[in-house]
Amino acid sequence: MDRVALRGLRARGHHGVFEREREEGQTFVVDVVLHMDTRPAAESDDLTRTAHYGIVAEEVTAIVSGDPVDLIETLAQRIADQCLKHDPVQEVEVTVHKPDAPITVPFDDVTITIHRSRV
Repeated sequence: MDRVALRGLRARGHHGVFEREREEGQTFVVDVVLHMDTRPAAESDDLTRTAHYGIVAEEVTAIVSGDPVDLIETLAQRIADQCLKHDPVQEVEVTVHKPDAPITVPFDDVTITIHRSRV
């Protein structure tokens, strides 16, 4: 499988289990890797035969800025489900970063990475 990657998609969301997270919101960063066969698109030079990464980016950020959820696990699953709606995409890897997570010790980032497929 070939891979098309979108790295560092940013959107403000109101996800989390704490009231402050829901009220104030925070920036989430998402990385998406779409696994697909890009040969049909390459051979025909036809955008309709691949996943349009601009549209995927808009969909991902809309999910992040959309309806709040408690867990970033749920957020990652929603993103994966949307990516798999694109016909050429056979598998997807989604990483959700929560760099402003409410943790009381110094840290750089909190992430979850999931891998989903049509099968």
